[in-house]
Amino acid sequence: MKFYEGSNILKFSWEQVAQGIWQRYPNPESSHVLSEDTIVRKVIGHQLHSKRILTKTNRMPKWGERLINARNVSIIEESIVDPDKREMCTYTRNVGLTKVMTCVEKVIYKPSPENPQWTVAERRAWIDSKIFGFGYAIQKFGIERYKKNIQKTNLGFTYALSRLFPVADSPTETSNTHHLTLEERKQRLKEAARETAKRAKELAQEKAGPIYAACEGVRS
Repeated sequence: MKFYEGSNILKFSWEQVAQGIWQRYPNPESSHVLSEDTIVRKVIGHQLHSKRILTKTNRMPKWGERLINARNVSIIEESIVDPDKREMCTYTRNVGLTKVMTCVEKVIYKPSPENPQWTVAERRAWIDSKIFGFGYAIQKFGIERYKKNIQKTNLGFTYALSRLFPVADSPTETSNTHHLTLEERKQRLKEAARETAKRAKELAQEKAGPIYAACEGVRS
């Protein structure tokens, strides 16, 4: 098993990150993300619990194509947002191709101790494979691809946050959200989650459009 641990800084407040995480797709770095669907969302105590399914492309090296025919893989993302503690934790894992490789990731978003107006993302990941004779090679490939994808993830999320919260407005926004009551924070998170579901539905319809048109062309 391969293990990764690292962190990065997002120059946005925790409240902004907790709202923006639901709207990080699409972005210029997320062409590999094909769809996102929320299957569970509920409030337990002061925490917002969500479970989503994401479908992503699964590009493999030439040697991997002999083992894997599938080009897409489904990912389960579970998250807990605690506006009282100002902490968000996400767990992701693949639910497809698990016999070939598993990738489990845990990320905790919380205010940066160095600058409370910024957010630190503490990331851990475990890559494993049980394929006899190829396990080590697959693990090595998986961890290297994961490291490269982290860079794209950070760039894409920063792009989405910059679009939602222009830098010029960030100080004011940070000041305002820092003094929000717990109920107001919870309401903002719910609104952001609802907007995400709406955007996901619209994106799915946009993607379905060309497919529908192609089918109509075949029929004619």
